[in-house]
Amino acid sequence: MKRIGQIMYLHHDAYAEYQKRHNNLFPEMRQALKEAGAHNYSIFLNRETGQLFAYLEVDNVEKYDAIAKTDAAKKWWAYMEPLMDTNPDKSPVTVDLDEVFHLD
Repeated sequence: MKRIGQIMYLHHDAYAEYQKRHNNLFPEMRQALKEAGAHNYSIFLNRETGQLFAYLEVDNVEKYDAIAKTDAAKKWWAYMEPLMDTNPDKSPVTVDLDEVFHLD
C-alpha cells in the first residue's frame, strides 16, 4: 500500500461548485477509482488560497496511474476543467508531495 499526497489549485469562485460536483461524483469515475485500487481518498480545501490537498492510498501505484487513460477520468477532467488549474489534456495541475513522516 502506498500513501499519496498532492496539491491542486481551485479557482476562488469555484469552491461551492467543486464540492457539489464531488458530492455527485460520476458513478463511472467512482468505479474507475475503486478498480484502480484507490481508497481512503480525501480532498481538503484551503479557502484562503484555493489550494486543494488530496490524500489517498493505493494498492499499486502503476495500476492507479493507469486511470489517466480511462474514459471515465477524461470525462471527469473535462467536467472539472472550468473550476481549476489544468494541463493541456484537462488533467488537474498537481504537485506530488514526498511523505516525510507517518505515525501508525
